[in-house]
Amino acid sequence: MSIRQHFERELQKLQADVLLLGSMVEKAILDSVDILQRRELEAARQLIADDRLINERRLALEDNCLALIATQQPMASDLRTLASILEIATELERMGDYGKGIARITLMLADEPLIFPLSSIELMASKACDMLRRALDAFQRRDDQTARALPAEDDEVDALYVRTQRQLIDLIVADARNIDQAMRLLWVAHNLERAADRVTNICERTVYTITGRMTELDVLDSAQTTPGALPRDPLAAQERD
Repeated sequence: MSIRQHFERELQKLQADVLLLGSMVEKAILDSVDILQRRELEAARQLIADDRLINERRLALEDNCLALIATQQPMASDLRTLASILEIATELERMGDYGKGIARITLMLADEPLIFPLSSIELMASKACDMLRRALDAFQRRDDQTARALPAEDDEVDALYVRTQRQLIDLIVADARNIDQAMRLLWVAHNLERAADRVTNICERTVYTITGRMTELDVLDSAQTTPGALPRDPLAAQERD
């Protein structure tokens, strides 16, 4: 096997490891919200403990990536790919932390009755994870078009976050005894909103890998928004149907 063939095989392994790490993070986020809904405290503790597996996977990926840079003398385009893998792995590890944070909030709430239905939070998690899955697929396939288009969908997650924030504040205003739980649920929503933001960062790294230029992609889609308007709220559309 030639040096180049060996390098390309190792690079493919690294990209497969990125997808595996992404699937672990996706599961952690979706499970954390499901655990919160069902108030499974032992499952929350297990999710928190399992976060170390995400951290270990990220560190192993980083070590292998740096070893490939040090030993294989990659070309400029290869270096862009390796640099992007390092950045994406970091984004994924931080997204995993959001799932762990939600599990910790489940432990804080324990068996306390919920003051707020979690439909918007569940939709935020589903949307963020769907975006993540497609962003990593775009990176794998070097799909510039998808990578550029996906960040516009973050507007829906932002709208859900704004909606959740307003509803929780209303609950606090109505009864100050709601403040502790409302603030904890708001932190859950904030974690999910940040997870979607990190998908945009992954898309920017994909564009960089393909073009060699860093491009900010978190601009509101002018076709779906107007100046001063909030992003489209997908829950509102569901309620009208």
